[in-house]
Amino acid sequence: MEESPTVPVLVLAGPTASGKSELALLLAEQIDGEIVSVDSMQVYRGMDIGTAKPPPADRARIPHHLIDVVEPTEPFDAARFVQLARSALAEIAARNRPAILCGGTGLYFKALALGLGRTPAPDPALRAQLEATPLPELLRELAEKDPVTYERIDRRNPRRVIRAVEVIRLTGRPFSAQQAPWHPQAWPTAWRGRMFALRRHPDDLRRRIELRVDHMFRAGLVEETRALLERGVPETATALQALGYRQVLDHLKGRRSLNETIAEVKLRTRQFARRQMTWLRHQMPLDWIEIYPETPALSVAQTILERWRAAGDIPRPRST
Repeated sequence: MEESPTVPVLVLAGPTASGKSELALLLAEQIDGEIVSVDSMQVYRGMDIGTAKPPPADRARIPHHLIDVVEPTEPFDAARFVQLARSALAEIAARNRPAILCGGTGLYFKALALGLGRTPAPDPALRAQLEATPLPELLRELAEKDPVTYERIDRRNPRRVIRAVEVIRLTGRPFSAQQAPWHPQAWPTAWRGRMFALRRHPDDLRRRIELRVDHMFRAGLVEETRALLERGVPETATALQALGYRQVLDHLKGRRSLNETIAEVKLRTRQFARRQMTWLRHQMPLDWIEIYPETPALSVAQTILERWRAAGDIPRPRST
């Protein structure tokens, strides 16, 4: 890491719908801490339902950072995240409070801990051109110029495909040749003993994902997506390529019924959760916490605090 945290930091990672947000809130209350969101979509204003942002009541109980920081029409990437996260950590340190880095965007954790590597900054004009290009055309270019990345990348995720092609065009070199080595041994010693991830049985996680998606649609995900379009957010914007919104856009165009759209979002979310688990297992030196449906969240929080205490730098519990 280019700069070590100047504040006690606890990392809480895991796949979508594993219970990170609830647990982060409990932990923050226990140690009088603040929460820094490590989520590539919760940064966008007006995208509340589809990104499962903590509700206003929770954000009033505990300070949250890096939520609602940009408009959906603005670019946002790992470099911007690192800049804002370091600023948030400095503010938290000035208040002499610990921080909980909570989220499921593994690349952002890696960028904050290990630096940004050698890839160039986004080019606004080129990015706009690529966002207006049909995804199949971008995939053909990627397959031709960088077959290694083509085989590894999530080809259904326009945001990642666009970034890979952007880097290739800006540098004239394959995207795969410009990424720093990704292996757990590279993580700074200062982060070890502080990094936890939640793991649930696949059947339990599937149930939680399906309940979450059902709740999102009942809460108004279709209406939220329509409102974003009415605000002038283009369909090609990176923000609207996020899981859930992308499928709702197809529904609004008449390509799928509502029931088909809900089923598609559930399927894509399960696939996304599996990719998150694979990334986290192979790229971060995490202390995995097994959670069962009957396990109270407070009990899980106590387990994490005990393991963090064993690492020797846990803040004192909040006095009651």
